[in-house]
Amino acid sequence: LAVLLTSHSMLPCGYAKCVMHLPICFFSGKPELKSEVDIIVADVGEPDSLAAMCKQGVIVLNCVGPYRFYGENVVKACVENGAHYIDICGEPQFLEGMQLNYHSQAAEKGVYVVGSCGFDSIPADMGVLYSRDQFKGTLTAIESFLTVSSGSEGSCIHDGTWQSAIYGFADSEKLRSLRKKLGYAPLPVVGSKIKKRGTLFYSREMDQYAAPFMGADPSVVKRTQRYLYEERKDSPVQYGAYAGIGGMTSVIKLLFGAMLFWLMVNFSFGRSLLIKFPEFFSFGWFSKAGPTRKQMAESSFCLTFFGEGYTGDQDPAQGKPNAKIRTQVKGPGYVATPIAMVQAAFTILHEPKSLPKTGGVYTPGAAFAKTTLIDRLNKHGIQFSVLSGPEA
Repeated sequence: LAVLLTSHSMLPCGYAKCVMHLPICFFSGKPELKSEVDIIVADVGEPDSLAAMCKQGVIVLNCVGPYRFYGENVVKACVENGAHYIDICGEPQFLEGMQLNYHSQAAEKGVYVVGSCGFDSIPADMGVLYSRDQFKGTLTAIESFLTVSSGSEGSCIHDGTWQSAIYGFADSEKLRSLRKKLGYAPLPVVGSKIKKRGTLFYSREMDQYAAPFMGADPSVVKRTQRYLYEERKDSPVQYGAYAGIGGMTSVIKLLFGAMLFWLMVNFSFGRSLLIKFPEFFSFGWFSKAGPTRKQMAESSFCLTFFGEGYTGDQDPAQGKPNAKIRTQVKGPGYVATPIAMVQAAFTILHEPKSLPKTGGVYTPGAAFAKTTLIDRLNKHGIQFSVLSGPEA
């Protein structure tokens, strides 16, 4: 992230306009920055230090998670001190909690708080909007399928994501309570209702087994669709998110790992073991060290969208969908997150007139629907494209 920011030629008025909130140790491993940067020491447990940090920047990029423990004080400091805020959170409880607690205050201050601006959930959220905009008619439903590729050393993810998943499952009841406080009304179903897939199924579209995607994408996309429907009267798009698993061997590994995870995550002792030994219990997918540079360089992702809807001359209230579209978002694996985060930050800095009229707590799709964020991502290695359709 530091490398991407310091090498960007469009950073207005110097690097001090953007402040990153990261662990200081990050810089020790990658010293070859293209320009000198100052380090501001800010502790999430010291509000005064956070306030001082926020006063020195226009926008704060918060990379310190799990956000349920370390995020709210940063959001609060940004809102109170007039700095815009972006994070890469994949925790629905935190994201929706910030909307409940800070949206009104952020709107009054003119501060934009945009969560989930990394791999969770810019590809999915902006991918749905891209598909909708490319569709000739009314897009009513879309499913996404995620596949991840790795090189000779395999894949690995930092255990911060693992911890977020552990606490997310453990606190699922709190998320349900939070949503009751938000008072969500059901979105209208336009056209045929999307069919729910099973917990494990064979996807003919992807020619492999698949399962529901357990990240923040469904929550984020639904919040975006709610905002666009309520604020702009856009027709809401139904959404289902899935992840490709592979063949039967991968399915067996997943089932065994999922059962073990579920048994342990419901007890404090089990959670402590999961957190202490992430590499063992995740079969190497997560580790405290995170990925090597080679793993980061060789990993990639592909998010394929299958949408359906109605052409302009067809009434969505009458009959089945008569048109389809297939789109794709693909890019580098691990480094897609800093790319997306940095481009989201520059979009806020350079396109304030294209953002929602008032500040507030937004999803990426709600904040950036009318901006050139997708064009920016295309130029920096995260590619959006139409594979087929729209066709009747």
